[in-house]
Amino acid sequence: MKIGIGLPAALPGTGGAEILEWARKADEGPFSSVSVIDRIVFPCFEPMITLAVAASVTQRVRLTSTLVLASLRNAGVLAKEAATLDAFSGGRLTLGLGIGRREDDFRAAPAPYEGRGRRFEEQLDVMRKVWSGEALSEDVGPVGPTPGRPGGPEVLIGGRDRRAISRVGRWADGFLAAPAPPQDIASQYAIAEESWREAGRQGKPRLVGMVYYALGQGAADEGADYLRDYYSQLGPAANVIAQGIVGSPEAAKDAIRDCSSIGMDELMMLPTVRGIDQLERLADLVD
Repeated sequence: MKIGIGLPAALPGTGGAEILEWARKADEGPFSSVSVIDRIVFPCFEPMITLAVAASVTQRVRLTSTLVLASLRNAGVLAKEAATLDAFSGGRLTLGLGIGRREDDFRAAPAPYEGRGRRFEEQLDVMRKVWSGEALSEDVGPVGPTPGRPGGPEVLIGGRDRRAISRVGRWADGFLAAPAPPQDIASQYAIAEESWREAGRQGKPRLVGMVYYALGQGAADEGADYLRDYYSQLGPAANVIAQGIVGSPEAAKDAIRDCSSIGMDELMMLPTVRGIDQLERLADLVD
């Protein structure tokens, strides 16, 4: 199982130089990818721009969105942005996509909240057509540029309910699981595999998971406070998420072992406190 690391682009107070330092050090190893999340109403950096900047200072790691909220965006523009980033990075983009559930993000964009699942499926069709080089219609020609990866960047679809996960078979290369106990992720992945078979595809979808972590004295408490704030609109569920933080080397090793045991292909470790020592502490464990 590969281990990726999140960039601290959603941690309040983080500057651009700090994010680039993380990206450079991650590229030195042992991590397989760097990732960013997406929100509008939160002091985080825009994911596509952040990954583009990270691409300029890296050569090896994949550039992953965990995930971009496609429903907040125009499909044609997002497809062109993704193709451009994939071309510049030599095919290193992994585009995690989802629809989002925070209504304030949709009001801020602005974008319609109702019907976002249906629109997401329409967007996926448009993006696939753009990346293949096809004309969009009789009077709208190909968009371009040609992605670095033939057919477009690797796409992962995230979500928790059956309908969301079932989109994997038709439109994606894999499933992006939210932080959850490994047995719950395995159950969700079974839905992705079912949709894959129903679509008549060979092989199996990729499985990528995520865990939140904070290592070092007092870091877990600070990280848990961040998660409670980030997920505050979920009410009591925010505290459940905060309690699931990986807060020690032993817990990190257990999380990696448990996720590997269900056949996960890649685990994204998402930092919840600032400081390059967080990357260094995790690198020592992964090595």
